[in-house]
Amino acid sequence: MNERELRGMIQDVKDGKVSRRSFIHRMVALGLTAPLAAQMLAHSGVALAQAASSYKPTKAGGGGALKLLWWQGPTLLNPHFAVGTKDQEGSRMFYEPLAAWDPDGNLVPILAAEVPSYENGLLARDGMSVTWKLKQGVQWHDGKPFTADDVVFNWEYARDKETASVTIGSYQNVDVEKIDQFTVRVKFQKPTPFWADAFVGTRGMLIPKHLFGEYKGAKSREAPNNLKPVGTGPYKFVDFKPGDLVKGERNPNYHVPNRPYFDTIEMKGGGDAVSAARAVIQTGEFDYAWNMQVEDEILKRLEQGGKGRAEITPGGNIEHIQLNSTDPWTEVDGERSSTKTKHPLLSDPAVRQALGMLVDRASVQEHIYGRTGVATGNFLNNPSRFRSNNTKWEFNIEKANQILEQAGWKKGADGIRAKDGKKLKLVYQTSINAPRQKNQAIVKQACQRAGIDVELKSVTASVYFSSDVGNPDTYTKFYCDIQMYTTTMTQPDPELFMNQFCSWEIANKDNKWQGRNITRWKSDEYDKAYRAAEGELDPVKRAALFIRMNDLAVGDHAVIPVVYRPRVAAVSSKLHAPLSGWDNDLWNLKDWYREA
Repeated sequence: MNERELRGMIQDVKDGKVSRRSFIHRMVALGLTAPLAAQMLAHSGVALAQAASSYKPTKAGGGGALKLLWWQGPTLLNPHFAVGTKDQEGSRMFYEPLAAWDPDGNLVPILAAEVPSYENGLLARDGMSVTWKLKQGVQWHDGKPFTADDVVFNWEYARDKETASVTIGSYQNVDVEKIDQFTVRVKFQKPTPFWADAFVGTRGMLIPKHLFGEYKGAKSREAPNNLKPVGTGPYKFVDFKPGDLVKGERNPNYHVPNRPYFDTIEMKGGGDAVSAARAVIQTGEFDYAWNMQVEDEILKRLEQGGKGRAEITPGGNIEHIQLNSTDPWTEVDGERSSTKTKHPLLSDPAVRQALGMLVDRASVQEHIYGRTGVATGNFLNNPSRFRSNNTKWEFNIEKANQILEQAGWKKGADGIRAKDGKKLKLVYQTSINAPRQKNQAIVKQACQRAGIDVELKSVTASVYFSSDVGNPDTYTKFYCDIQMYTTTMTQPDPELFMNQFCSWEIANKDNKWQGRNITRWKSDEYDKAYRAAEGELDPVKRAALFIRMNDLAVGDHAVIPVVYRPRVAAVSSKLHAPLSGWDNDLWNLKDWYREA
């Protein structure tokens, strides 16, 4: 189908000649995803369809305790400082955004009265603004009313550089004005195709002005409520032991009727993915466990007991290896991995290219991930319309040796290559997790055969993904040569996902390592393409820009994609837990219940 035919079919949907469902099915048949098809309709002015809730309980409460297992326990509960998924999820127990993303990539109103659209007049056709009508009668957990003042405050709080929020990218280039007590308008600096960023989903969770107002800016880390959340969600805060336990209880004044079902909620941290899977699927000790980075063979064996299942949800997450563009071993102005340095080894394109050929993705998929991880050469894999067909990957130790040899890296008597007096030795870190340690071992073995000495470093997950700015072993500090983890894609649009290669997002001392560009890689061409995509209203041209960005980052080996990872959770056989690959696991916590 060419562009003219596509636009004609979209017009038929607008005219009522073709149903929304038929259009989406046709797009899926052509290789697109349902979320992308829905977004194409939204961009063209066709209102998003809201899926009916499958929630069955007829009253709030009575469900007893909901026991969640997050083997990487949250370390703080302020969503604006949540650098890792664990902290986002811990915050989502209590805080809510204006809208969330459902499994089909549709927006669902949470604190908003309705989703903006062209039809209801809340979405400007020139792409320059979006107006949000707020749900009335919503209270914070301490009884104070939720109003437009809270929404405007979150914008002011997040965009203040002194606050050093991880969400600054969603708020720094927009203006937000209060229209009335229950209406706000977000104004953009240029036509903006992806308007559902600020106040939406993972980065849209709202904190109360009356408790955080005094802590905007330089005092942001001193707020007592960073550890004692007061939100609008279905559960109220009870207790928090960082890295270990989060407790909540049913909010009797929740703004949605007959919800929530459970009386209490507990998020237990610690342990590992395998023990977490066993605690849900095999023993039934817990109701739900997040992020099952477990060999598929183990999951299948556990499922045979019948007490639970592995729930696999499509999304855009990618397990990848990052190559440090800076020198992690030299300190400049009190900061290692400073952009004022260059990596002594990885600044050589030949070394980066060789490393790309020493990652045996096929073995990683076959022997570790199975149905839970698909080998890929792309950083951006979903929705499929944004997936590049230009990239390729190969595992070739012989070719890696040739590349290094031709670049002047010669093997010494110890078998390690060296050039200009520098030995090809690298420290490779990741979090402690069986699949990741096996992945490390596969890469190390291949590197040894190519004359690269790799030292493996494994960091406790709660430390590696910690938000503690004083901790030297966090992945955001990147105080090593190469590292591996999964980047989550929390929206069915790649704009936020791909800003982690933009020069203005570089993590450093000045932003308390909250920037999303962890590799410190810089490309003027990438920055230019990203800025163009931010204002490109034509979905076809915009997709081409993101494909170009993927090709630039992957082609220069800023990162080495390993496997695309659909989300995998362990779920009790009786638990009804609606999940989405485009938002947090707890995006719809209010609709969770247990079957009789």
